[in-house]
Amino acid sequence: MAINKNHEFEELDGVKCAIVEKNVSPERVDFLKKLLEYNKFKVVVISSPPPKAASAAIIIEGDAAQPVESPSSTVETFTVGVTDYTFNPVNAIFGRLLHTSDGHIVTLAFWQQKELTSHDDIPYFEIDRG
Repeated sequence: MAINKNHEFEELDGVKCAIVEKNVSPERVDFLKKLLEYNKFKVVVISSPPPKAASAAIIIEGDAAQPVESPSSTVETFTVGVTDYTFNPVNAIFGRLLHTSDGHIVTLAFWQQKELTSHDDIPYFEIDRG
């Protein structure tokens, strides 16, 4: 049982892991795996179960109604965890515990992949987000 929503853990491939993120794309898996392994965490990645089906969209043409399959149902997603089950992504980011491979501290924008580099030396309120 998780302490709170930000500190989830479960068994992945038979190993108890702290959950970093669920339902992530293969590109996000690559990003997280490289970053976490650089920070000396053992990363476990498993395929996520398909999300629960939302109500199907229906197209009505004349008198005939046809269900439309959602294109997102075919995208494979993954669950990313680390074997250090005390790991908490929120605490790691805001506690400035993670570093990039070029030596900068991981910022929230970098973690969310909104920025390609980490601006740890510039206060967040001075960054021009234009």
